[in-house]
Amino acid sequence: MTDPPDDAAGLNRIQATLSDYRRMLTWAGQFERRRWAVENAEGLGRHLSSWLLSRGEQVVDVPSTATARVRQLSRGGGRKNDQIDAAAAACVAALQGDGRPLEAEGTTDALALLDEARMNLSQSRVRLVNQLHALLRELLAGGAPRDLSASTAAALLRRIRPAGDVERVRKQIAAGLVTQIRSVDALLKSNAKQISELVAASGSTLTGTVGIGAITAGRVIGRTGRAGRFPTSASFANYAGAAPIEVASADKARHRLSRGGDRQLNAALHTIAITQIRTPGSRGHAYYNAKIAQGKTAREARRCLKDASQTTSGAP
Repeated sequence: MTDPPDDAAGLNRIQATLSDYRRMLTWAGQFERRRWAVENAEGLGRHLSSWLLSRGEQVVDVPSTATARVRQLSRGGGRKNDQIDAAAAACVAALQGDGRPLEAEGTTDALALLDEARMNLSQSRVRLVNQLHALLRELLAGGAPRDLSASTAAALLRRIRPAGDVERVRKQIAAGLVTQIRSVDALLKSNAKQISELVAASGSTLTGTVGIGAITAGRVIGRTGRAGRFPTSASFANYAGAAPIEVASADKARHRLSRGGDRQLNAALHTIAITQIRTPGSRGHAYYNAKIAQGKTAREARRCLKDASQTTSGAP
């Protein structure tokens, strides 16, 4: 970022600190109309671009390929340093118009954060329950039921009368795990409430589709991103890992499943498809039966429905 000359080179370096960010914004206040050009704004420059956008600034993302092209055409022969990079980014944004305007983070980004937090909480709960199961196997004949809840575990522990130090320590640790599980359950409940409120505030109609509840809708919205991100349904299918991949070496047309893409979004689409198959009267149920009538196997019909569900689950 250039500044009024205050040293021999006329260049002022802004460090990646909050105080320097504020100083930079104060300096920019002298320009009534301004726009910030950030190279790779959704990569290395994401923190700076997000900070500026949240404060109402206009920011454009300048691709690294565009700045590289400017450096190659300049007299520097492709040399690269901070000053040259800043000048190249400004040149691309101001003269060539290759900068892509960015939008401030909103509901979609909040849902993505809540969905990630929910996955981490769910994984923590599974780990805690597994540890509790292992302890209860040592304390109780036959162990505990599979669908173990904090209340059920607490009731079982109340029946245990430890005999010796080892059993007493096991019961103590198990009681601590029950407390942690209750804490995680409370956080999951709060998380679900927040997701439901944000989905409702977003104006999305996804929850009106069979098989899509508030949690699934939050995951689809958060992981799909802003409207218009995918130009076609095919690009969305490729991103979600739902698009079949043709087997090039086969004698006849064959496809295999994609192992790439966003696996969490893929899992959400799978849940939607399975729920619709099990719900008589839904469009997915009718579509699935139609594919079966055409001679498809149950697995093939399910995959077809999963691919078709993209239209109602976030694809353009």
